[in-house]
Amino acid sequence: MSRLSRDKVNVVARAVAEGLAQMDDIEFIEDKNTIRLEVRRLLEELLKEEEKIDAAARQKIESQRRTITEGSVEWDILYRKYYNEEVKKLGI
Repeated sequence: MSRLSRDKVNVVARAVAEGLAQMDDIEFIEDKNTIRLEVRRLLEELLKEEEKIDAAARQKIESQRRTITEGSVEWDILYRKYYNEEVKKLGI
C-alpha cells in the first residue's frame, strides 16, 4: 500500500525536475522528461523501501506477547522505536 498515488508521485517528480532545470549550476545531459522519469523511479523505490520499513515495524509490534492497540500511546512509541531501528539497519 503506497501512501502516495502514482499521480502525486508524478507531480512531485515534475516539480523536482523543473526545480533542477531552474538551477544555474545544473546542466542536463538528458532531456527534462528523462530526468522527470528518473526522479519518479527513484521516488517509487524510496516509497517501496518505506513500505518495507513500516511493515517490519508493525510486525515487531504484532509479535509482542500481548495485543497492543494501534493508535495507543504505547503503540506509537513502539512504532517509532522499531521504525527507527529498521531505518538504522539500512544505514539511512
